[in-house]
Amino acid sequence: MGFDGSDGAAQLRVTPVARLAAAREHPHVGTDRVIPLVRADHPTASHQAVYDVLRALTGAGPVRRIEPAGASARYESRVGDNHHHVVCRSCGAIADVACAAGHAPRLTASDGHGFVVDEAEVVFWGRGPDRID
Repeated sequence: MGFDGSDGAAQLRVTPVARLAAAREHPHVGTDRVIPLVRADHPTASHQAVYDVLRALTGAGPVRRIEPAGASARYESRVGDNHHHVVCRSCGAIADVACAAGHAPRLTASDGHGFVVDEAEVVFWGRGPDRID
């Protein structure tokens, strides 16, 4: 289904492209920000369409979903490099943090419990430079 409720093929193609563009232009964007960005070009886009396509893009790989503790889900188009994040405790701002060295997952679990680990997620917490007293 497209933005406007139609099931036309053209609408299906433009929906993920518009949302992926929104994620690239606004790193760590939440759905509360994606919806108005998409609606600027597609005024009839529904909330459900936004959620559905973000889920599909996350599953397909061009978008990564991150969920810092206590925050709503955010989406980014920087994928495949296993980078980490730093989150401000005061305002919730998020920035990317490159991994120090090595190949993915760049960290080794003390006990993998039989899993083949292919990714490690690290979140650094603190206060942003404009929030430090």
